[in-house]
Amino acid sequence: MSIENSEPVPADSAEDRFVDLPGGIRICYRVDGPADGIPLLLIAGLALDLTSWPQRMVQGFTDRGFRVIRLDNRDAGRSTRMAAPPPGRLRQLLARPRADAYDLTDMAADTHGLLDHLGIDRVHLVGMSMGGMIAQTLAARHPDRAATLTSIFSTTGDRRVGQPAPSTLIRMARPAARTAEESVQRHLSLLAHIGSKAHPPDEHLERTWARAVWDRRGGPRSGAEVARQIGAIQASGDRTAQVRRITAPTLVVHGDADPMVHPSGGRATARAIPGARHVLIPGMRHHLAPGVLDHLVDLTSGLARKERATRAKRESRKS
Repeated sequence: MSIENSEPVPADSAEDRFVDLPGGIRICYRVDGPADGIPLLLIAGLALDLTSWPQRMVQGFTDRGFRVIRLDNRDAGRSTRMAAPPPGRLRQLLARPRADAYDLTDMAADTHGLLDHLGIDRVHLVGMSMGGMIAQTLAARHPDRAATLTSIFSTTGDRRVGQPAPSTLIRMARPAARTAEESVQRHLSLLAHIGSKAHPPDEHLERTWARAVWDRRGGPRSGAEVARQIGAIQASGDRTAQVRRITAPTLVVHGDADPMVHPSGGRATARAIPGARHVLIPGMRHHLAPGVLDHLVDLTSGLARKERATRAKRESRKS
């Protein structure tokens, strides 16, 4: 496995922390909330860094007593950028990953390593899009570590469900931006496509966030990072059988008109996980818009609260 060296932490990144995992992967992460809070892990989606979780959402969880952990996945943000060749466009279109591609199991192992580093035995898992796939993988492979699972606009890897609209694929195929302003405009343009009129984005916040992401990662990316993450999803194939092994109380959330991950992906996820609750939010698309954040926090917090009550009742019966 070939790995590029990570850069040193700049003086203005005091919130960023790092852990070096076996195998040479360096993961950047942040922790918010009380030290004795209930551990909750947020896993971001394709090409997104840990700041993609809106601060209002993070604050909503910490206000409810959670200790919130966020991480940059490999090939995103300030975590290790892999040096292996990315899959070409044709491979991506044909879903034929390279033989040396890492997969979602590797990305879940990074997350598992972070939990070990932090001394967290059980955690409430929340993942969006590709992050939902990573969270599903972690919950399936390490059921003892998953207190609950919230999978947001994600899917199972079955190519018959959850596929992006052709119009989305065209936008994703554009070359990487070369300047900060171009990157900001690309983000706003994509958001206009995958965002929702029913739950509109805050353009000022989105513009500010996109510029901060550019500065945080130190300028342009080559596009190889996103291609390798796409390769990881494709290398993992149809995970339905694996997803069926999830035993954690699960909430599957999706919008009803998602052009990035078709709502059929959410339905398939909920069908595969025993006892999963499927919540379809009218008007939500593929974006954590201000209008849905409080609802998402309430849903996940309610799931965690119910799990704690069930576990406490079970333990009291044992005693």
